[in-house]
Amino acid sequence: MKYSSAIILAAVTVANADCSAFEEFGNFFCKNAVKQIKYNGLDLAGKYRAVASMDNSGTCTFEDKDYSGPIAPFDEDLTLHFRGPLKLETLAVYTPSSSSSKRDVPKPHSKRHGHQHLHKKYHEHEAEKRADMVSAYIDGKLVSWENNYFGPSTTPAPAATAAVASAYNAVTSAAESIKSKVSSAVSSSSSVPAGDYERVAYYNAKDQTADGLVFLANLGDPSLSGTWDTVWGSSLAYSNEDGTKAAASPTVLKDATISDDVEIIVASDKECKDDCGTVRPGAVAYKGFEGANKVFLLKFSMPLSGDRSFNGDMPAVWALNGKIPRTGQYSKCSCWSGDNASPQQGGCGEADIFEVLRSGDTKAKSTFHFAAGIGDSHYFDRPTDVNSPVTVAVVFQESTSSTTIKVLDDSYDIGTSLTSDQIEDIVKDETDLDLFSLMSFALS
Repeated sequence: MKYSSAIILAAVTVANADCSAFEEFGNFFCKNAVKQIKYNGLDLAGKYRAVASMDNSGTCTFEDKDYSGPIAPFDEDLTLHFRGPLKLETLAVYTPSSSSSKRDVPKPHSKRHGHQHLHKKYHEHEAEKRADMVSAYIDGKLVSWENNYFGPSTTPAPAATAAVASAYNAVTSAAESIKSKVSSAVSSSSSVPAGDYERVAYYNAKDQTADGLVFLANLGDPSLSGTWDTVWGSSLAYSNEDGTKAAASPTVLKDATISDDVEIIVASDKECKDDCGTVRPGAVAYKGFEGANKVFLLKFSMPLSGDRSFNGDMPAVWALNGKIPRTGQYSKCSCWSGDNASPQQGGCGEADIFEVLRSGDTKAKSTFHFAAGIGDSHYFDRPTDVNSPVTVAVVFQESTSSTTIKVLDDSYDIGTSLTSDQIEDIVKDETDLDLFSLMSFALS
């Protein structure tokens, strides 16, 4: 169904939570903070003004781009953005595993700290499992063959006497018995089974681990990376270790607090190769994190700094359609606002996850900006103590056309995979849940 225009009605239902909204310096807030905000009904067709061309002379043209789908346009690639004062402890990105339909035997593990590699793909496990050889003495002779514990092999069993076949069956039966006992023991000792979602990107500040991602910033410097001119200002560049200057190559964010008004951008490590749409000439360009199903797990704190300058003491965590920073995040040449003839603020997608709207405030709002922007007066508590960072999950879920932002337990283990059950546990409704139920009406 096409929508020539849409009226969005946001009906908020809250269980056991009081939203006697009050105004504070131009912003409205409910009485109490919540632990979860869930946006339902995101399957709204729409359009935005995409950048069609851009050059260094100041030319920027646009074209309409229609979108539709369960969570469009947030199924497009998203980059993650962090503004200080903020200390990012851990970041992990998960997408459906290529072998998610295969239920591997659970494996025991200790609490993960970021040194593990991604799970091997299913076919690699299969290649390993079918490499076993079995030997036995039969009638005084050593006989060997390749055994398959997991079903009949596509290669016929070797020709042998009835005694060989009998030994083969006996060894196979014994192996199956051992495998069954081991699997049972492993299952009972493992708290987290092999996952349906695999971790595709990871950062750990303490370990200085960074896999599957790059740190960028709007700090283009032709002598290092990116570009700068008087027309568009600074382009995307590699960020140095604290986000204050450009770097010549990918650099890991150091284990420290990002300063006030400093912005760090996290993209995937997949560099654009003429497959990212329009990109500003000379910019460092990487893809964000794509797909209608994706999970971001974030561990961070937002310490109070006392800074009252522009954007001082106003930390934020948000996600942008990757097309925005690749052209001009802070210029008029991006799909965020379109052109002057057809303004659509946030048109191609911005998801504010934790955003402090006033210097020194301890309340953090969440708002979604796109052709049908949504948000209300509920908020999260700002995690001000660097010794007690908050762990937050952001789940984009195709099957329910929803996005869930949820504060998790402090002890939540950010591992190398997530099961479907774990994801369902995250998105399930809490007692203080806020639901944004959207209704669209086509206008002629």
